[in-house]
Amino acid sequence: MSPILALAGPLPKAGAVVAVLLVAGALLAREPRSRALAMAGALLLAPVLLLADIWDSPQLAVVRDHPLPAAVAAFAALGALALLAAGMDRRPLLLPLLALAALPFRVPIQVGGTTSNLLVPLYLVVAAGTLAFVVPVLREQTPRVAAGEREVGWLERLLALSVALYGVQATYSSDFDKALQQIAFFVVPFALLFLLLARVEWTPRLLRLCFGLLVGLALAFSAIGYVEYATKHIFLNPKLLASNDLHSYFRTNSVFFDPNIYGRFLVVAMLAVAATLVRSSRTRTVGVGAVVLAALWGGLVLTLSQSSLGALLVGLGTLAVLQWGPRRTLVSAAAVAVAGVAAVLLTPSTFGVNLHNLDSSSGGRTPLVRGGAELFAQRPIAGHGSGSFVHEYRHHEHHVAPDAATASHTIPITIAAEQGVIGVLAYLALLAAALARLLRGAAASPARAAIAAAFLALLFHTLVYAAFLEDPMTWALLGVGTALAAGVPARARAVAPAAAPVIT
Repeated sequence: MSPILALAGPLPKAGAVVAVLLVAGALLAREPRSRALAMAGALLLAPVLLLADIWDSPQLAVVRDHPLPAAVAAFAALGALALLAAGMDRRPLLLPLLALAALPFRVPIQVGGTTSNLLVPLYLVVAAGTLAFVVPVLREQTPRVAAGEREVGWLERLLALSVALYGVQATYSSDFDKALQQIAFFVVPFALLFLLLARVEWTPRLLRLCFGLLVGLALAFSAIGYVEYATKHIFLNPKLLASNDLHSYFRTNSVFFDPNIYGRFLVVAMLAVAATLVRSSRTRTVGVGAVVLAALWGGLVLTLSQSSLGALLVGLGTLAVLQWGPRRTLVSAAAVAVAGVAAVLLTPSTFGVNLHNLDSSSGGRTPLVRGGAELFAQRPIAGHGSGSFVHEYRHHEHHVAPDAATASHTIPITIAAEQGVIGVLAYLALLAAALARLLRGAAASPARAAIAAAFLALLFHTLVYAAFLEDPMTWALLGVGTALAAGVPARARAVAPAAAPVIT
């Protein structure tokens, strides 16, 4: 351990830059061997940098004081990882199914003096999937090109630019530890997830399996939410429990530690079901789908997540445009907007809205947006550095409480404050490339329509809540959408000549 820490410890900023450059190299690589080497380097370097950064923290005291048991546990974990990777190599369906199953589950872990809810199961799946790709490729003298491989396009180029910028701009951040954690916990693993899912052969059978798993998980989480509401007891997130005690309404969060993240997952599942219903003429499919949507809608309402409800409307509007065109959709959208405004005005408390204090209705986001704009005005070109928003906001607003701000809750504001005009331009270009990739030809396939609608819904969610490239669902949708946009591989065409629906 000492040589590794000696290598990473004195130069953590250089190490962070190398990590993001490896990710960028993997995104831009045209040859399987080059991509495999870059992915392997990023997979190895990110945890080393993080471990070096928090080595002296109290949460690693057990590891420092008992190195032999810690080493044994580490070798056991690596052995389990190797077994999982071998299983994925033999059965490629395991990777997308396990990744989808792991997406919702977070484990609270103390990092850098704060408790973070980390996607530990997903990290294990991504690590195993990366090994399952890297090892066979590096073993072969002339690596075969997988069926799902595609040419590097503008989306990959701009993803590479975005992650590289984040790492470079972390070097002058006032909160480098935060930026390093973002790189290790989000940028590296989620970029690897994108690369893995983008090369999967998405056959009709795999799409049906993932659809069933997604909806099944959403129904199970909704059932937990119903139990929370019926018992008035929150299983996770003590902060929400305290908040419910102070208000007349009661919010649920199921297993997600956050009602908004819970609502976001339900929205994605609902859009997958809706994309199937608008293309189906079978009475049974429509009936079952309507029952499922009603159950998920009830779970979504109990979250009282305004951002998730808005995201659902955006996603449904996207599906409507893809199915019936923009003109007919605008008329319906206007009617829904009028009905929604009327409902809020008649019963504002039902939607958690205080007409006399709109800032309280937005969860205190107005000061955060204003403070973020002022931070941007201070350093408009390059910003204050990646991961610095919370530190700079507290300093600028003279907040000393540790929970005075945890995020801007508006991704463009965060990017503007942290990365300046440089980051904002990269962000806008990335959005344009992502939308072009996902929307072009999406009307021809229910699966692609669902992916596009879900991405636009999540995009709206980031404008009023948080997490863009820090959200694994964003990377997953881009990865799956990229594979589907590349066209159905020859082996899949032999199974289904036409574009396959999500379910049959």
